[in-house]
Amino acid sequence: MNPPTTGTLPPGRVVITGGTGFIGMSLARHLATLGYEVVLISRHGTGMKGPWKHSKWDGRTVGEWARHLEGAQAVVNLAGRTVDCVKSAAHCDEILRSRVDSTLAIGQALRGIKVRPTAWIQMSTAHIYGDPPAGCCDEDSPFGTGLAPLVGRAWEKACQEAAFPGVRQVLLRTSFVLGAHGGAFPKMRMLARLGLGGRVGSGTQGISWIHVDDMNAVITRALVRESMSGVYVATAPNPVSQEEFMRELRDAIGIPFGLPVPEWMIRFGSYWVLRTDPELILLGRYCASRRLKEEGFQFFFPKLGDAIGDLCASHLL
Repeated sequence: MNPPTTGTLPPGRVVITGGTGFIGMSLARHLATLGYEVVLISRHGTGMKGPWKHSKWDGRTVGEWARHLEGAQAVVNLAGRTVDCVKSAAHCDEILRSRVDSTLAIGQALRGIKVRPTAWIQMSTAHIYGDPPAGCCDEDSPFGTGLAPLVGRAWEKACQEAAFPGVRQVLLRTSFVLGAHGGAFPKMRMLARLGLGGRVGSGTQGISWIHVDDMNAVITRALVRESMSGVYVATAPNPVSQEEFMRELRDAIGIPFGLPVPEWMIRFGSYWVLRTDPELILLGRYCASRRLKEEGFQFFFPKLGDAIGDLCASHLL
């Protein structure tokens, strides 16, 4: 489902940098159905045909791709290396540089054209708040410590430094985007079907989530609402614990039980089997947007059960 989003500006050209991943492709389809001209900019092709153009980019420098920004309505920057990896020194450096360098390159590209986009929608991360064990973070909450908050602060600082007068910036601190055919949700659904959808570690770690259709709606709102500016938390208003998340998932697919997994097993399996960071699973945060609520944004899926039910039904289509 990609529901329409109304606003005050007619559809124009939207350039999505880092646009061939799960979120970018979903957004591209959504915007195309609304009548936008979509251009995807990325290091790799989309692997599929669709109602968009594509241009290659190394994610660091200004090149031929920048001509698509001339006269565009907006640029949406989703570029950045995946964090689903072992946090070696090289990977940590690449995670940081892929976000900062790509953001600065967009700013440089904007300075080289005459008719600039009116809006710059910038992806950021809710992990900027760290992993507080309790309480719910919003736009005004203090930043955390560690790699992810450091990367988040540098990412947002790069965007602010690259700002150009007259180009409205909206920074979206995003957490776990739920989609039926992309991201981490299909893997979690598979594990739950295998009976492995139980409590992980303490089970109390927060999961801040948003249905991909709501993510598309938030971004589209940022494109068309000239009043939107600055930082927003882009998550659904009802974050849950990891234990509750898996319970809702099991209920949706009709699996009555899920084996709990102790922390030591997660740490062992993440490093030696999955080759990823165990803290992606063992830590978390509870977030909700004060600003979206105050501005009257209506989520299509404010409750987790409805969001998971929709995604599991979509998987069967």
